[in-house]
Amino acid sequence: MLDYMKKVLQFHIFPAEEGGYVAEGLDLPVVTQGDTLDELIKNIQEATELALEGEDLEKLDIAPNPTISANIELRTGVHAKT
Repeated sequence: MLDYMKKVLQFHIFPAEEGGYVAEGLDLPVVTQGDTLDELIKNIQEATELALEGEDLEKLDIAPNPTISANIELRTGVHAKT
């Protein structure tokens, strides 16, 4: 059964409107934020650990010790002409 379990938990990172960054879990209902990317990464790790604490990972279809992967959306400042 372990072969089919999620071994990587994915997060989408994007700039917050008020500054800093926000991360939303794609595999878990986890949302966190940080003023810097370094702070955000720390917060993602802590929030993920808290979300999984005491949970039966097998029931959630998550492998033990999953890796966290994140994609970052950056604003380019380039706008299409209309």
